[in-house]
Formats: sequence, C-alpha cells, structure tokens
Amino acid sequence: MEFKTIRYAVAALLCCTQAVFAGVEIGGSRVVYDGNLKQASISINNPDDKPYLIQSWVNQQLNSDDNDDTFIATPPLFRLEPHSQNSIRIMYTGKPLPQDKESVLWLNIKSIPSTRRDAQNQLLITVKNKMKLFYRPAGLSGDPASAYQKIVFRQRHGQLYAFNPTPYSISFYDIHVNGSAVNKPGMVLPQQELPLQHGVAPGARVSWRAINDFGGITAPQDIKMSP
Repeated sequence: MEFKTIRYAVAALLCCTQAVFAGVEIGGSRVVYDGNLKQASISINNPDDKPYLIQSWVNQQLNSDDNDDTFIATPPLFRLEPHSQNSIRIMYTGKPLPQDKESVLWLNIKSIPSTRRDAQNQLLITVKNKMKLFYRPAGLSGDPASAYQKIVFRQRHGQLYAFNPTPYSISFYDIHVNGSAVNKPGMVLPQQELPLQHGVAPGARVSWRAINDFGGITAPQDIKMSP
C-alpha cells in the first residue's frame, strides 16, 4: 500500500512538472534596443490552460536584482490569460549611457502559475528568465552582424585572450583551439579583452562562432595565430 501511495505521488508530481514546462513562452533569448527608436519589445505567449502572473524588470548587473531605473519594463506586472499573448515593452529613461558603444543590461521575466482556491498540496514552480538587453546607440560605426569577425585572438604566457575592437558586444557560441573546445567562452564587451580559460601555443588554429541579434548562430570563423 505504501509503495502504491509513493508511486501515485510521483506520477502526480510528474504531471504537474509537465504542465509547468508547457507554460509561458518568451519570444526571444535577447533584446536589442535600437537607439533610433523609442522602445523595444518582446512577446510573451501562454499556450497553457491556466493564467500566469508575469513580472518584469531590468538590472544593470547579471547577479543582482537592483531594479535599475535606466530602463523601464512595462507593464511591470500583469495577468496573462490562457491561450493569449502580450508584449513587454522596454523604454529608455534617458539616464546617461555611453553613446560610442553598446551597453549590456539584463531583462528579467518571471512567470508565476495560478492556483485553484480549493487546491491542496499543489506543487508550484515559479520560473525566472534572465536575458541580455543590448542598448545600441544610434550612429555606431560598422555592421553589428559582422562584428564577431573582427575579434582578435592573442596569447600571453600560453593563455588565450579575445580582444573586441568594435563598439558592439559579442556573445560567443563556441571557441575551439586546434579542435579543443574552450569552456564557457562567454561574452566580450566593446573595446575590451576577455581572458579565456584555455592554453594556446603560437601558430595554433582558432575557430569561433557567435550568437547574433536574433539568437541564431553565426557562420564559423577560423584563423591561424601568429607564430
């Protein structure tokens, strides 16, 4: 009898988990705010049979919930009905930001599932998505779609570094050195150098791909480092 009870409890938990995973869908993995426009937006879709409460805000730092006021996400809190869609708009408040290069902030979107008043012992999972918000000032030189091709790889003391000479932020999808993958290459900011946790020798071949404005993966680039 105890075994059956445990089995039914696990089955109920799995059903609940599947329902949560079938919930809110976000229309992208990043947001690019064009400085020529007054706002940016991202769609939120609810294909589920129950409503969700959606909360959104913008941070300056990845690991902080500082609720910075440089950008406002609106509506900050709303109910998303079953089988419906809405959008979150992001608006720049005019707080000073560099105008000669991109700035990177973080958009948070939290989805909270609804509950029935008569529900008991119900498992609820609140999901918070954190994605990059790129503020791209008007008039930047160069093409953001090809900026990743301009990356300069350097080696110092046997260590690999990636230098970004462009005004655009570049998120790496992968980097390989002589076929060996670099672990979690991350993002290199404009006019900055990123140390990569990977050894390299003069003359090594380095290939890399980046993530574009739409969340897709670029064509690979390949170079041979100077001996």
